[in-house]
Amino acid sequence: MGMPVRIEDALYEDAKASAKAECRTIAGQIEFWAKVGKAALDNPDLPIDFVRDLLIARAEDPSKATPFVPQGSRA
Repeated sequence: MGMPVRIEDALYEDAKASAKAECRTIAGQIEFWAKVGKAALDNPDLPIDFVRDLLIARAEDPSKATPFVPQGSRA
């Protein structure tokens, strides 16, 4: 369910620019930032880049993933 929320104009413009660069809607960008922020606060020992990358990876389609093969192992 969507809810209208008031945000500062500067935050909206930042979200608009990032949304375009990351192929998201403005609302989707703000939701992503909120999820990253919440996950970072819930896990303060993890680097923010790791939290962001983990959320992006979890959103990807697992059927399109390349299987991990350790270097030097034989398939």
